[in-house]
Amino acid sequence: MTDKVIENNQVTVMGEVVSEFSYSHEIFGEGFYMVDVSVKRLSESYDIIPVMVSERLLDVSMSYVGMLICVNGQFRSYNRHEEKKNRLVLSVFAREIEFVEQVEESSKTNQIYLDGYICKEPIYRKTPLGREIADLLLAVNRPYGKSDYIPCICWGRNARYANNFKVGERCAIWGRIQSREYMKKLDEEHVEKRIAFEVSVSKLELVTEETEVLETVES
Repeated sequence: MTDKVIENNQVTVMGEVVSEFSYSHEIFGEGFYMVDVSVKRLSESYDIIPVMVSERLLDVSMSYVGMLICVNGQFRSYNRHEEKKNRLVLSVFAREIEFVEQVEESSKTNQIYLDGYICKEPIYRKTPLGREIADLLLAVNRPYGKSDYIPCICWGRNARYANNFKVGERCAIWGRIQSREYMKKLDEEHVEKRIAFEVSVSKLELVTEETEVLETVES
């Protein structure tokens, strides 16, 4: 059962470590630490992706800044209480980390697969230049009754398709994790620069009993 659930949330990112480790939290005596990884896009820009690492997986007292790593794991969320309300915090939970000599041009440096449930009505809109966008929030089940809530953004034909999704429908998504800077207004005089994380969708489909049966036969 556990393996089946883990299959519904798979992430691989490859890039350069660009921060030291910072302490996050501890569970049953096991410490978890955050580190930022810079992942190159097809364009010349980069995404800065936060990775959560167990102290049992890596020596977190060392500096790895400038080193190249490949991380396999899951995209996870938790609610952090701040400013009298909860804020959704996202990071890649590392299950395996490998140091690499170089990142080949042909390498798939940023890929994610999610299988979850639509938990909010899709938000469909157009940019001033007419580009179609749809925002989805996907609930992806974890073992032991927990779920991760992952914001996803669709473009073009995918946006039109996703606009018809209903809350509670099961959806499979393939794409990449992207970071995006925005300005948060704190009060009338103060704004703060923040970074949001979401899945940029390259392919998606509704999962039905028929498609599940087909996958079982093919595998």
